Amino acid sequence: MPTISVAKRATPIPGDGNDRAQFSSRWLWPTTAMVSATGELDAANAAEFTDYGLEHVRTDGKLVLDLSAVTFFGAACFASLHTVNVRCVGENVDWVLIPSKAVSRVLRICDPDAALPTSSDATAALSSLRTEPRPLQLVAKEID
Repeated sequence: MPTISVAKRATPIPGDGNDRAQFSSRWLWPTTAMVSATGELDAANAAEFTDYGLEHVRTDGKLVLDLSAVTFFGAACFASLHTVNVRCVGENVDWVLIPSKAVSRVLRICDPDAALPTSSDATAALSSLRTEPRPLQLVAKEID
């Protein structure tokens, strides 16, 4: 099956000469998208990252969010991952995140209970999406 690649460059900081982040996507199967980001993600491009990721969420589909090439991941971007998670749950989308070391550091602080679905690499991510749906997880304590 052919894949469709779409690349979009995040807004660079004026005058620094570097592209701070680059986003791309491929449709691996008709309902499975892989969205990748490279470079630095922080508060300056978090909204663009969120919007780009959400463009590829299809009801009852699957999403692989590959951040393995992200070299810097600001804590502000954790909200982006939370937004993607909420949208995926709301639209019955199974998804998985492939974090880089920079992303993993933020996840250890902002997601200590490992509520977000992660995988070590693309092969493992796709395998986990094909084998079983993500189990539900209690995210709030019961009030007596």
